[in-house]
Amino acid sequence: MSRIEHDFLGDLEIPDDVYYGVQSLRGKENFHITEHSMNEDEYFIKAFAQVKKAAARTNKELGTIPANVADALIYACDQLLEGKYRDQFVTDWLQGGAGTSTNMNTNEVICSIACEKLGLPKGSQKQVSPNDHANFGQSTNDTYPTALHLAMYYRSEDLLKALQQLVQAYYKKADEFKNVLKMGRTHLQDAVPMTMGQEFHGWGRTIEDEIEVIKDAQKHLRVINLGGTAIGTTVTCHPDYPAKAVKYLAEQTGIDFHNSDDLIAATSDCGAYVAISSAAKSLAVKLTKVCNDMRLLASGPRTGLSEINLPMRQPGSSIMPGKVNPVIPEVTNQASFLAIGLDTTVMLAASAGQLELNVMEPVISFAVFTQMKVLTNAMIALREKCVDGITANAEHTKDLVMNSLGIVTLLKPHFGYMLCAEMAKEGYTEGKSLHQIVVEERKLMTEEKWNEVFSFQNLIAPKFEM
Repeated sequence: MSRIEHDFLGDLEIPDDVYYGVQSLRGKENFHITEHSMNEDEYFIKAFAQVKKAAARTNKELGTIPANVADALIYACDQLLEGKYRDQFVTDWLQGGAGTSTNMNTNEVICSIACEKLGLPKGSQKQVSPNDHANFGQSTNDTYPTALHLAMYYRSEDLLKALQQLVQAYYKKADEFKNVLKMGRTHLQDAVPMTMGQEFHGWGRTIEDEIEVIKDAQKHLRVINLGGTAIGTTVTCHPDYPAKAVKYLAEQTGIDFHNSDDLIAATSDCGAYVAISSAAKSLAVKLTKVCNDMRLLASGPRTGLSEINLPMRQPGSSIMPGKVNPVIPEVTNQASFLAIGLDTTVMLAASAGQLELNVMEPVISFAVFTQMKVLTNAMIALREKCVDGITANAEHTKDLVMNSLGIVTLLKPHFGYMLCAEMAKEGYTEGKSLHQIVVEERKLMTEEKWNEVFSFQNLIAPKFEM
């Protein structure tokens, strides 16, 4: 069974069991680029439903579309908000037309649902029109970016939650390892002692900084151009529409959305996308550094640093029996690299706008949603499958400290830089321990004084002495 739908390009045969229509089908047939449809992201569909619901409520209040049609459209939007009809969103993420195919896909789906609510066949465009009713007072150029802002806000909330939970996981380990002595390193060389807890706390604080960066970016997402229509001049919409529509959207979502004071600027400006993408990139950079550190400290286990043990998740080799790899930090690194690369896509697309519109928003949407999705999932995996189960090799790390020549730094206030450097060189060239040189051979310090200087507390938080 099928039906015939018409647009100004002609007629198309539409399967009778689908809720999308002629313009959606043209978009589906024209754009098979990523091989991923918009229906893969529930937030985007729900965001578009919120925008269309706010539009229908506004048009009903203003009397610009029939009240019964507006009510049916509102009902249809509520159905989408409940998660229904996701499979009816068939347009590819990447598309020409600045998102027109997706906007019309949404209009056609909610109109078909509305038609059924009113006892009409799907696709009854004269009674419930995708262009004249669902899209009244609107343009793709204001509804699509508004939906993107909202969907990115939703997605960034997931990102924040995963980040906050990961930070707490590192802080929990920091407390667990607060008495584990280890050697700090600079340039990958022995530096001065610290605790494993201090190191884990440092990792947690490093990524915690990104919470405020993301929240700052969210402020830009809350500024929209709803009611600006084609280029920001509000052509075809009621004079009261922009203020009322954004009020309804804020009310429905609980998010403080407000229209830009310059709708023309807002229609072509992609600064909010650049901000949230840059925030994701910044987080990815931090995650990369932390995961690299973890992989180094877990290296070995017999011939590397072997200071920490990562949970064993799977066999690491098809040829080397017993080998286990740090697969979770590795995949987090890869997710981070992808997010960093996608930020370049956003940067290029945002700079490619021309005059009153940036037609590259579809690729921006694909890039940003992918960024935030992979980083969110990677952080969840990193916390649940790695950080929570890390153990420390406390005796090994303590032995490394006491056998290191790096602790000579603590003797510098007592003997001066040059003598300490001379003793460190002697230890390095002759294979001696610092204790052997200072206490046993040169007798520069008593055993009691040595134990005082190299006590646990003084090693991790040295007191200045002359």
